[in-house]
This record gives sequence, structure tokens and C-alpha cells, in this order.
Amino acid sequence: MTRRLFRAVLVLCLLTAVAAGGGWLWLSKQISRDGPHATDEVVLIPPGSHIQAIAKSLVQRGIVRSDMLFRLAGRLAGADRALKSGEFRIPARASMTGVLDVLTRGETVVRTFTIPEGLTVTEALEIVAQAEGLMGPLPAPPDEGRLLPETYHYAYYDTKVQAVRRMEQAMEAALAKAWAGRDADLPLNSPEEALVLASIVEKETGVKAERARVAGVFLNRLKRGMKLQSDPTVIYGITEGKAPLGRELTRADLDTPTPWNTYAVAGLPPTPIANPGLAAITAVLHPEATKDLYFVADGTGGHAFARTLAEHNRNVAKWRKIQRNGK
Repeated sequence: MTRRLFRAVLVLCLLTAVAAGGGWLWLSKQISRDGPHATDEVVLIPPGSHIQAIAKSLVQRGIVRSDMLFRLAGRLAGADRALKSGEFRIPARASMTGVLDVLTRGETVVRTFTIPEGLTVTEALEIVAQAEGLMGPLPAPPDEGRLLPETYHYAYYDTKVQAVRRMEQAMEAALAKAWAGRDADLPLNSPEEALVLASIVEKETGVKAERARVAGVFLNRLKRGMKLQSDPTVIYGITEGKAPLGRELTRADLDTPTPWNTYAVAGLPPTPIANPGLAAITAVLHPEATKDLYFVADGTGGHAFARTLAEHNRNVAKWRKIQRNGK
């Protein structure tokens, strides 16, 4: 009797092992099977999501066939508590194992926004505010000129505060490095003054080849104690960078004193008038060696430069003729 009982128990154990092995083989095939989605799919996993909610969402999107099997696969792999939040690209036909791998590696979709050179802080923050996927409120506006124009990478669920801080840090680093390598004998006393002048150069010309020459003109005028007489500074004094002027400057504008009106105030204005790019900063700290003291638009998108007022007046007359003919 004892021998028969032993044989029965042994047979039962063998049958259980066979069943378990078959079940494991079936489960392995299911979780390694190609997924039902024929194209790459982008999914959002909110912070704090549990595997139950993730599995349900993946089934609804047609990425996995069974939320129960996905949860089981996650638990067996020890991945159920390692799933990351963010925006993920799931490759076409990815298996459950493949999906779990994507969500545990945490390699999120890279998004970008671009801050063009010459925008004010107000204008730059509007771009950040509209960047899809950045969360939370905007921070208090930084000081004018303190955001580096650049293309920035971010991930869904990053915050606007984080994005703006990265822009500030980028400007701090770029300005410090550029200032450390500046030319000798510049009439600038600090990186802050270089930033102010770079913002003026940025607004005065969009022609790459002209930046260092325009910077040279302004630096020559500073050395001689001449007023900078820059139209963009007058505009900033009127708008304070909050909106475009929307009209041509008038003689009354030039005659109305503001802290930024460089027709009325000698030297540099008190703050930058925009966020200058690295090229404008470099131009100010490595200006073209020139004796020019004046420049005016030449009708081609660039400028005509002059050493004397008489020569400048002739260039102005040519520009006004171009304007008249254009009308």
C-alpha cells in the first residue's frame, strides 16, 4: 500500500511539472509574440502610473492584446515597478517583452523648441509657454537678455521652470566663456556690458558677415564718447520688449528720452534690449578692426558703412531714395 501511494504521488508530481512546463512555454510564446500594431506608436505614461493603468491603455491603443498577460509579464520580469513615465515610441509589432523593455529603459521621445536670436524675454517665454508637453506655470521672467537663443531638447512632462532655467544656465555659461577669451582694450567693463552691446548688434543686423563690423562701429563710438544712436534701443524704450512697435519711428520718438534712448543718453543703455545669440556676443568681444563710425541700411538687407559724417550723409541720401522708389 505504501509503495502504491508513493507511485501515485510521483505520477501526480510529474503531471504537475509537465503542466507547469507547458503553461510556462505557452506564456513565453504569448509575451514574445509580435504585437498587433502595424506602425510605430507613441504613448504617454503619466507620472505615478501603475502597471494596471498602463496595461489597460496599451490594450486600448491596440499595442498589446491582453492587459492581464502584460501585467503578468511585467511582474515575472520584475519590471512592474521599474516602468518609467514620459513619452515613448513603441516600434511596430513590438512584443510585450519589447514594450516592457522600452518602458523600463526610459528613453523618451526627444522634443525641441527653438528660441531665435533677437527675441525679448517676453517673446521667448511665449514660445516656452506654447511648447507641447512642458508642464506647470512659467517662472517669473528673468532679466532681459538672460536667455540664450538656441534649440533646446526636452521630454514630455518636463516643466516650464526647468526649461527656462536651462536657457538661463546656457547664457551664463556662454557669456562667461566668451568674456574670458575677449580681445584686449575693449571699452567694456563687465560681461553684463558686453551682453547689452551684443543685444544691440543682434537687433541692428541679421547679416552674419556684418556683425563684427557693426560691433566695431559701436565700440569706436563708445571710445570717442559719442552717443550710440541705435534705433532698436529707442524702440525698446517705448515697448520695453513687451510687443512689436508696429510702426515706423518718428522724430518725436528719437527726441523723447527714456533710459534706452541712445540718441538722448550717452553710453550703453541700462539693460539688454533682447536676447543676443552667441555670434553677436562673439562679435562684440572680437570686433572687426575698423575706423567706421556710422552705418545705414543699403537696400540689400545689409548696411553701408562710413568713417565720416559727410560720407554717412551721402549713404543716408541713397537709402532715402531707395525708400522713396520702393513706395
